[in-house]
Amino acid sequence: MADSRVIVNARLPQRSGLHQITVEARRISAIATQADRLPPTADSTGSEIDVQGDWISPGAIDLQINGAKGLAFPDLCIEQLDRLQDICELLWQQGVSGFCPTLVTTSLKNFHRSLKAIQAFQDHQKQHLLPNSATVLGAHLEGPFLNPAKKGAHPSEHLQPLTLEKLKRVVDKFAQTIRIITLAPEIGTETDLIPWLIEQNITVSLGHSLATEEQANKAFSQGATMVTHAFNAMPGLHHREPGLLGAALTNPSVFCGFIADGEHISKTMLDLLLRADRASSWQNSNDSDRQNQRTTTLFLVSDALSPLGLPDGVYPWDSRQIAVVNGTARLLNGTLSGTTLPLIAGAQNLVQWGLCSVEEAITLVTTTPRQAIHHPGIQIHQPAQLLRWSYRSDQLRWQWLL
Repeated sequence: MADSRVIVNARLPQRSGLHQITVEARRISAIATQADRLPPTADSTGSEIDVQGDWISPGAIDLQINGAKGLAFPDLCIEQLDRLQDICELLWQQGVSGFCPTLVTTSLKNFHRSLKAIQAFQDHQKQHLLPNSATVLGAHLEGPFLNPAKKGAHPSEHLQPLTLEKLKRVVDKFAQTIRIITLAPEIGTETDLIPWLIEQNITVSLGHSLATEEQANKAFSQGATMVTHAFNAMPGLHHREPGLLGAALTNPSVFCGFIADGEHISKTMLDLLLRADRASSWQNSNDSDRQNQRTTTLFLVSDALSPLGLPDGVYPWDSRQIAVVNGTARLLNGTLSGTTLPLIAGAQNLVQWGLCSVEEAITLVTTTPRQAIHHPGIQIHQPAQLLRWSYRSDQLRWQWLL
Protein backbone atom coordinates (compact mmCIF):
# COMPACT_ATOMS: atom_id res chain seq x y z
CA MET A 1 0.00 0.00 0.00
CA ALA A 2 1.25 3.47 -0.87
CA ASP A 3 2.75 5.65 1.82
CA SER A 4 0.71 8.79 1.17
CA ARG A 5 0.10 12.08 2.93
CA VAL A 6 -2.17 14.93 1.96
CA ILE A 7 -1.29 18.48 3.01
CA VAL A 8 -4.42 20.64 3.13
CA ASN A 9 -5.23 24.33 3.64
CA ALA A 10 -1.82 25.34 2.30
CA ARG A 11 -0.89 28.65 0.76
CA LEU A 12 1.73 28.49 -1.98
CA PRO A 13 3.94 31.41 -3.08
CA GLN A 14 2.83 33.04 -6.33
CA ARG A 15 -0.45 31.08 -6.36
CA SER A 16 -3.78 32.38 -5.17
CA GLY A 17 -6.13 30.56 -2.81
CA LEU A 18 -5.64 27.48 -0.66
CA HIS A 19 -4.17 24.27 -2.01
CA GLN A 20 -3.70 20.64 -1.16
CA ILE A 21 -0.56 18.69 -1.95
CA THR A 22 -0.48 14.91 -2.13
CA VAL A 23 2.82 13.24 -1.30
CA GLU A 24 3.52 9.60 -2.10
CA ALA A 25 6.83 7.86 -1.48
CA ARG A 26 8.40 11.23 -0.57
CA ARG A 27 7.48 12.78 -3.92
CA ILE A 28 4.72 15.20 -4.88
CA SER A 29 2.04 13.27 -6.75
CA ALA A 30 -0.71 15.90 -7.02
CA ILE A 31 -1.39 19.59 -6.45
CA ALA A 32 -4.94 20.94 -6.43
CA THR A 33 -6.82 23.98 -5.26
CA GLN A 34 -8.72 23.46 -2.05
CA ALA A 35 -12.01 23.74 -3.95
CA ASP A 36 -10.97 20.71 -6.03
CA ARG A 37 -9.84 18.55 -3.15
CA LEU A 38 -8.88 15.07 -4.23
CA PRO A 39 -10.11 12.03 -2.30
CA PRO A 40 -7.44 9.61 -1.06
CA THR A 41 -6.77 6.64 -3.34
CA ALA A 42 -8.20 3.27 -2.42
CA ASP A 43 -4.80 1.81 -1.54
CA SER A 44 -3.62 4.83 0.44
CA THR A 45 -2.78 4.63 4.12
CA GLY A 46 -1.84 8.27 4.23
CA SER A 47 -2.79 10.81 6.83
CA GLU A 48 -3.97 14.37 6.36
CA ILE A 49 -1.80 17.29 7.50
CA ASP A 50 -3.80 20.48 8.02
CA VAL A 51 -1.41 23.44 7.94
CA GLN A 52 -4.24 25.90 8.69
CA GLY A 53 -3.37 28.49 6.08
CA ASP A 54 0.38 28.47 6.65
CA TRP A 55 2.68 28.84 3.66
CA ILE A 56 4.28 25.78 2.07
CA SER A 57 7.35 26.13 -0.11
CA PRO A 58 10.24 24.05 -1.39
CA GLY A 59 13.49 24.33 0.54
CA ALA A 60 15.54 27.48 0.21
CA ILE A 61 18.21 27.80 -2.49
CA ASP A 62 21.46 29.72 -1.94
CA LEU A 63 23.17 30.69 -5.19
CA GLN A 64 26.07 32.51 -3.54
CA ILE A 65 27.71 30.95 -0.50
CA ASN A 66 31.47 30.97 -0.11
CA GLY A 67 31.92 28.40 2.63
CA ALA A 68 30.84 27.28 6.10
CA LYS A 69 32.06 25.55 9.25
CA GLY A 70 35.58 26.88 8.77
CA LEU A 71 35.96 25.70 5.15
CA ALA A 72 36.24 28.21 2.29
CA PHE A 73 35.16 26.55 -0.95
CA PRO A 74 38.22 27.82 -2.91
CA ASP A 75 40.29 25.73 -0.46
CA LEU A 76 38.24 22.57 -1.04
CA CYS A 77 40.09 19.46 -2.17
CA ILE A 78 39.07 15.89 -2.93
CA GLU A 79 40.19 14.73 0.53
CA GLN A 80 37.69 17.06 2.23
CA LEU A 81 34.41 15.71 0.86
CA ASP A 82 33.39 14.71 4.38
CA ARG A 83 33.59 18.38 5.37
CA LEU A 84 31.44 19.31 2.38
CA GLN A 85 28.90 16.73 3.56
CA ASP A 86 28.95 18.35 7.00
CA ILE A 87 28.16 21.70 5.34
CA CYS A 88 25.28 20.11 3.42
CA GLU A 89 23.82 18.93 6.72
CA LEU A 90 24.34 22.34 8.36
CA LEU A 91 22.57 24.11 5.49
CA TRP A 92 19.66 21.66 5.69
CA GLN A 93 19.31 22.55 9.36
CA GLN A 94 19.09 26.18 8.21
CA GLY A 95 16.27 25.43 5.74
CA VAL A 96 18.40 25.19 2.60
CA SER A 97 17.79 22.27 0.24
CA GLY A 98 20.23 23.26 -2.51
CA PHE A 99 23.19 25.57 -3.00
CA CYS A 100 25.97 26.63 -5.34
CA PRO A 101 29.39 26.49 -3.65
CA THR A 102 30.93 29.81 -4.66
CA LEU A 103 34.58 30.07 -5.63
CA VAL A 104 35.84 33.62 -5.32
CA THR A 105 38.83 34.78 -7.33
CA THR A 106 41.81 32.51 -6.77
CA SER A 107 44.57 30.83 -8.76
CA LEU A 108 43.79 28.60 -11.72
CA LYS A 109 45.21 25.67 -9.77
CA ASN A 110 42.86 26.32 -6.86
CA PHE A 111 39.85 26.74 -9.16
CA HIS A 112 40.47 23.39 -10.80
CA ARG A 113 41.25 21.58 -7.54
CA SER A 114 37.99 22.82 -5.99
CA LEU A 115 35.95 22.11 -9.12
CA LYS A 116 37.32 18.56 -9.23
CA ALA A 117 36.17 18.03 -5.64
CA ILE A 118 32.73 19.54 -6.30
CA GLN A 119 32.35 17.38 -9.40
CA ALA A 120 33.18 14.23 -7.41
CA PHE A 121 30.77 15.22 -4.64
CA GLN A 122 27.94 15.86 -7.11
CA ASP A 123 28.52 12.46 -8.70
CA HIS A 124 28.35 10.87 -5.26
CA GLN A 125 25.15 12.74 -4.33
CA LYS A 126 23.42 11.57 -7.50
CA GLN A 127 23.90 8.00 -6.30
CA HIS A 128 23.78 8.42 -2.52
CA LEU A 129 21.96 11.58 -1.43
CA LEU A 130 21.71 11.36 2.33
CA PRO A 131 18.52 12.42 4.11
CA ASN A 132 18.44 15.83 5.78
CA SER A 133 21.20 17.05 3.50
CA ALA A 134 21.29 19.95 1.03
CA THR A 135 22.14 19.19 -2.60
CA VAL A 136 25.10 20.75 -4.40
CA LEU A 137 23.63 22.31 -7.55
CA GLY A 138 26.93 23.17 -9.21
CA ALA A 139 29.66 25.72 -8.60
CA HIS A 140 29.37 29.50 -8.85
CA LEU A 141 32.60 31.06 -10.10
CA GLU A 142 32.71 34.61 -8.76
CA GLY A 143 35.76 35.62 -10.75
CA PRO A 144 38.45 35.82 -11.94
CA PHE A 145 37.07 38.03 -14.74
CA LEU A 146 36.20 41.06 -12.62
CA ASN A 147 36.87 44.77 -13.01
CA PRO A 148 39.91 45.60 -10.83
CA ALA A 149 38.27 48.89 -9.86
CA LYS A 150 35.36 46.95 -8.33
CA LYS A 151 37.18 43.90 -7.04
CA GLY A 152 36.04 44.44 -3.46
CA ALA A 153 37.67 41.78 -1.29
CA HIS A 154 38.91 39.71 -4.26
CA PRO A 155 42.72 39.39 -4.48
CA SER A 156 44.17 41.53 -7.29
CA GLU A 157 46.95 39.09 -8.11
CA HIS A 158 44.51 36.47 -9.40
CA LEU A 159 42.23 38.69 -11.50
CA GLN A 160 42.41 37.92 -15.23
CA PRO A 161 41.51 39.81 -18.41
CA LEU A 162 38.36 38.50 -20.06
CA THR A 163 39.22 36.70 -23.28
CA LEU A 164 37.76 33.55 -24.77
CA GLU A 165 41.11 31.79 -24.47
CA LYS A 166 41.41 32.54 -20.76
CA LEU A 167 37.73 31.76 -20.18
CA LYS A 168 38.16 28.31 -21.72
CA ARG A 169 41.26 27.73 -19.58
CA VAL A 170 39.30 28.44 -16.41
CA VAL A 171 36.24 26.39 -17.40
CA ASP A 172 38.45 23.61 -18.76
CA LYS A 173 36.68 20.23 -18.46
CA PHE A 174 34.31 21.43 -15.73
CA ALA A 175 31.51 22.98 -17.80
CA GLN A 176 28.98 20.51 -16.37
CA THR A 177 30.11 21.33 -12.83
CA ILE A 178 29.88 25.12 -13.18
CA ARG A 179 26.32 26.41 -12.78
CA ILE A 180 26.99 30.18 -12.65
CA ILE A 181 29.86 32.51 -13.49
CA THR A 182 30.08 36.15 -12.41
CA LEU A 183 31.99 38.46 -14.74
CA ALA A 184 32.38 42.13 -15.63
CA PRO A 185 31.28 42.45 -19.27
CA GLU A 186 33.09 45.73 -19.94
CA ILE A 187 36.56 44.17 -19.55
CA GLY A 188 36.03 41.82 -22.51
CA THR A 189 35.81 42.92 -26.15
CA GLU A 190 35.18 39.61 -27.92
CA THR A 191 31.55 39.13 -28.93
CA ASP A 192 31.43 35.36 -28.43
CA LEU A 193 32.33 35.26 -24.72
CA ILE A 194 28.83 35.14 -23.22
CA PRO A 195 27.33 33.06 -26.07
CA TRP A 196 30.06 30.46 -25.54
CA LEU A 197 29.20 30.22 -21.83
CA ILE A 198 25.50 29.87 -22.66
CA GLU A 199 26.37 27.01 -25.03
CA GLN A 200 28.00 25.29 -22.05
CA ASN A 201 24.73 25.71 -20.06
CA ILE A 202 26.45 28.09 -17.64
CA THR A 203 24.32 30.95 -16.31
CA VAL A 204 26.08 34.29 -16.77
CA SER A 205 25.79 36.83 -13.97
CA LEU A 206 27.18 40.36 -14.17
CA GLY A 207 28.99 41.77 -11.16
CA HIS A 208 32.09 43.43 -9.73
CA SER A 209 31.62 45.73 -12.67
CA LEU A 210 31.67 49.32 -13.92
CA ALA A 211 29.48 48.46 -16.91
CA THR A 212 27.47 51.30 -18.39
CA GLU A 213 23.79 50.84 -19.16
CA GLU A 214 24.72 50.24 -22.80
CA GLN A 215 27.37 47.66 -21.94
CA ALA A 216 25.03 45.86 -19.54
CA ASN A 217 22.20 45.76 -22.06
CA LYS A 218 24.57 44.36 -24.68
CA ALA A 219 25.55 41.58 -22.28
CA PHE A 220 21.90 40.87 -21.52
CA SER A 221 21.12 40.68 -25.24
CA GLN A 222 23.94 38.14 -25.60
CA GLY A 223 22.45 35.89 -22.91
CA ALA A 224 23.48 37.13 -19.47
CA THR A 225 20.48 36.73 -17.15
CA MET A 226 21.68 37.55 -13.63
CA VAL A 227 23.32 40.23 -11.51
CA THR A 228 25.54 39.34 -8.53
CA HIS A 229 24.80 41.04 -5.17
CA ALA A 230 22.95 44.11 -6.47
CA PHE A 231 24.32 47.48 -5.30
CA ASN A 232 27.55 45.89 -4.06
CA ALA A 233 30.74 46.09 -6.17
CA MET A 234 29.05 48.25 -8.80
CA PRO A 235 28.11 51.93 -9.14
CA GLY A 236 24.94 52.97 -7.37
CA LEU A 237 21.89 54.30 -9.20
CA HIS A 238 22.49 57.72 -10.75
CA HIS A 239 19.85 59.89 -12.40
CA ARG A 240 21.91 60.33 -15.59
CA GLU A 241 23.94 57.12 -15.50
CA PRO A 242 21.68 54.12 -14.70
CA GLY A 243 24.57 51.71 -15.12
CA LEU A 244 24.40 47.96 -14.64
CA LEU A 245 21.86 48.10 -11.84
CA GLY A 246 19.47 50.42 -13.67
CA ALA A 247 19.67 48.26 -16.79
CA ALA A 248 18.99 45.11 -14.76
CA LEU A 249 16.05 46.45 -12.77
CA THR A 250 14.25 47.55 -15.93
CA ASN A 251 14.81 44.26 -17.75
CA PRO A 252 12.12 41.66 -16.88
CA SER A 253 14.39 38.81 -18.01
CA VAL A 254 17.21 39.58 -15.57
CA PHE A 255 17.38 38.16 -12.03
CA CYS A 256 19.15 40.14 -9.31
CA GLY A 257 20.63 38.61 -6.18
CA PHE A 258 21.04 40.75 -3.09
CA ILE A 259 22.09 40.57 0.56
CA ALA A 260 19.76 41.58 3.41
CA ASP A 261 21.97 41.77 6.48
CA GLY A 262 21.38 45.52 6.91
CA GLU A 263 25.05 46.31 6.24
CA HIS A 264 25.65 45.49 2.57
CA ILE A 265 22.60 47.55 1.55
CA SER A 266 20.82 50.12 3.71
CA LYS A 267 17.19 49.51 4.60
CA THR A 268 16.14 52.52 2.52
CA MET A 269 17.86 51.17 -0.59
CA LEU A 270 16.45 47.70 0.09
CA ASP A 271 13.02 49.32 0.17
CA LEU A 272 13.75 51.07 -3.13
CA LEU A 273 15.00 47.83 -4.69
CA LEU A 274 11.86 45.94 -3.69
CA ARG A 275 9.56 48.76 -4.81
CA ALA A 276 11.28 48.96 -8.21
CA ASP A 277 10.89 45.21 -8.64
CA ARG A 278 7.19 45.35 -7.77
CA ALA A 279 6.58 48.13 -10.28
CA SER A 280 8.53 46.32 -12.99
CA SER A 281 6.79 42.98 -12.45
CA TRP A 282 3.37 44.62 -12.49
CA GLN A 283 4.13 46.53 -15.68
CA ASN A 284 5.37 43.39 -17.42
CA SER A 285 2.56 41.07 -16.26
CA ASN A 286 -0.59 40.32 -18.22
CA ASP A 287 -4.18 40.32 -17.00
CA SER A 288 -4.07 36.60 -16.19
CA ASP A 289 -0.95 37.08 -14.05
CA ARG A 290 -2.58 39.95 -12.18
CA GLN A 291 -5.51 37.75 -11.18
CA ASN A 292 -3.03 35.43 -9.48
CA GLN A 293 0.19 36.63 -7.87
CA ARG A 294 2.86 38.90 -9.27
CA THR A 295 6.25 37.54 -10.22
CA THR A 296 9.61 38.84 -9.07
CA THR A 297 13.13 38.79 -10.46
CA LEU A 298 14.87 39.40 -7.12
CA PHE A 299 16.35 36.69 -4.95
CA LEU A 300 18.26 36.64 -1.69
CA VAL A 301 21.74 35.22 -1.22
CA SER A 302 23.63 34.71 2.00
CA ASP A 303 27.09 35.50 0.55
CA ALA A 304 28.18 33.56 3.61
CA LEU A 305 31.85 32.96 4.29
CA SER A 306 33.63 30.05 5.94
CA PRO A 307 32.76 31.14 9.52
CA LEU A 308 29.07 30.39 8.83
CA GLY A 309 28.03 28.15 11.71
CA LEU A 310 30.81 29.51 13.93
CA PRO A 311 30.68 32.37 16.48
CA ASP A 312 31.74 35.94 15.70
CA GLY A 313 35.48 36.51 15.74
CA VAL A 314 38.57 36.88 13.54
CA TYR A 315 39.17 34.12 10.99
CA PRO A 316 41.68 33.36 8.22
CA TRP A 317 40.50 34.04 4.66
CA ASP A 318 42.95 33.03 1.90
CA SER A 319 46.17 34.78 2.98
CA ARG A 320 44.28 37.48 4.88
CA GLN A 321 41.94 37.71 7.85
CA ILE A 322 38.30 38.69 8.25
CA ALA A 323 36.53 40.03 11.30
CA VAL A 324 32.95 38.85 11.85
CA VAL A 325 30.71 41.10 13.95
CA ASN A 326 26.98 40.40 14.28
CA GLY A 327 27.08 38.15 11.23
CA THR A 328 28.74 40.67 8.88
CA ALA A 329 32.29 39.95 7.69
CA ARG A 330 34.90 42.55 6.75
CA LEU A 331 38.57 42.54 5.92
CA LEU A 332 40.65 44.12 8.65
CA ASN A 333 40.81 47.31 6.52
CA GLY A 334 37.00 47.56 6.73
CA THR A 335 36.14 46.24 3.23
CA LEU A 336 32.90 44.25 3.23
CA SER A 337 33.58 40.64 2.30
CA GLY A 338 30.36 38.77 3.08
CA THR A 339 28.25 37.49 5.95
CA THR A 340 27.90 34.57 8.31
CA LEU A 341 24.11 34.80 8.45
CA PRO A 342 21.95 31.90 7.27
CA LEU A 343 20.10 32.58 4.02
CA ILE A 344 16.64 32.55 5.61
CA ALA A 345 17.77 35.18 8.14
CA GLY A 346 17.71 37.66 5.25
CA ALA A 347 14.06 36.86 4.55
CA GLN A 348 13.22 37.19 8.23
CA ASN A 349 15.01 40.56 8.32
CA LEU A 350 12.97 41.95 5.44
CA VAL A 351 9.70 40.99 7.13
CA GLN A 352 10.83 42.30 10.52
CA TRP A 353 11.88 45.61 8.94
CA GLY A 354 8.47 45.93 7.27
CA LEU A 355 9.95 45.94 3.77
CA CYS A 356 8.01 43.06 2.26
CA SER A 357 5.18 40.62 2.88
CA VAL A 358 5.61 37.10 4.19
CA GLU A 359 4.86 35.71 0.73
CA GLU A 360 7.46 37.96 -0.89
CA ALA A 361 10.09 36.97 1.66
CA ILE A 362 9.46 33.27 1.11
CA THR A 363 9.58 33.74 -2.66
CA LEU A 364 12.93 35.53 -2.45
CA VAL A 365 14.67 32.50 -0.92
CA THR A 366 12.77 29.61 -2.50
CA THR A 367 11.04 30.35 -5.79
CA THR A 368 13.05 33.06 -7.54
CA PRO A 369 16.51 31.53 -7.08
CA ARG A 370 15.11 28.35 -8.61
CA GLN A 371 13.77 30.29 -11.58
CA ALA A 372 17.12 32.05 -12.02
CA ILE A 373 18.88 28.73 -12.71
CA HIS A 374 15.87 26.81 -14.12
CA HIS A 375 15.66 24.52 -11.10
CA PRO A 376 12.24 22.94 -10.39
CA GLY A 377 10.07 23.98 -7.45
CA ILE A 378 6.80 22.55 -6.15
CA GLN A 379 5.87 20.32 -9.06
CA ILE A 380 4.47 16.85 -9.57
CA HIS A 381 7.15 14.13 -9.38
CA GLN A 382 9.58 16.42 -7.53
CA PRO A 383 10.92 15.41 -4.08
CA ALA A 384 8.68 16.61 -1.25
CA GLN A 385 11.34 18.67 0.51
CA LEU A 386 8.85 21.16 1.89
CA LEU A 387 9.08 24.01 4.37
CA ARG A 388 6.15 25.19 6.46
CA TRP A 389 6.17 28.92 7.23
CA SER A 390 4.13 30.78 9.82
CA TYR A 391 3.98 34.40 10.90
CA ARG A 392 2.95 34.83 14.50
CA SER A 393 3.91 37.28 17.23
CA ASP A 394 5.69 39.42 14.61
CA GLN A 395 8.08 36.58 13.79
CA LEU A 396 8.52 34.69 10.53
CA ARG A 397 9.22 31.07 11.45
CA TRP A 398 9.86 27.95 9.40
CA GLN A 399 10.25 24.22 9.86
CA TRP A 400 10.71 21.22 7.60
CA LEU A 401 7.30 19.67 7.06
CA LEU A 402 8.26 16.28 5.68
